[in-house]
Amino acid sequence: MIFDFENGVPLYLQVATQIEQGILQGSFKEGEQVPSTTEISKSYNINPATVLKGMNQLVADGVIEKRRGIGMFVTDTGVDKIFKKRATQFAEERLAEFITEAKQLGISKEELVDLIERGYSNE
Repeated sequence: MIFDFENGVPLYLQVATQIEQGILQGSFKEGEQVPSTTEISKSYNINPATVLKGMNQLVADGVIEKRRGIGMFVTDTGVDKIFKKRATQFAEERLAEFITEAKQLGISKEELVDLIERGYSNE
């Protein structure tokens, strides 16, 4: 996990994002336990309440679940929920900015579609 204490993004959101990233990369699989609040707070010198706030955000999103006395675990639908959330964010935020910039540059819809198709074919 990597945290940036100076980028303006609240630490609790960085905690949530880092755990999500670990889930997407397979470090924490569905049904598996994620690091505890104490582990993260001690390892990265972050206030435990801040770490807990980030984890509670993931609980509210249905990505992880609390098992009383045991810890936090990735839900069976955690990966799917992260993908859906990020796809929605991509469409609402980054794609809108992308289209706006393309319009400002005078790139037509057809040219943009062609550029996207070429980008996919270069994989």
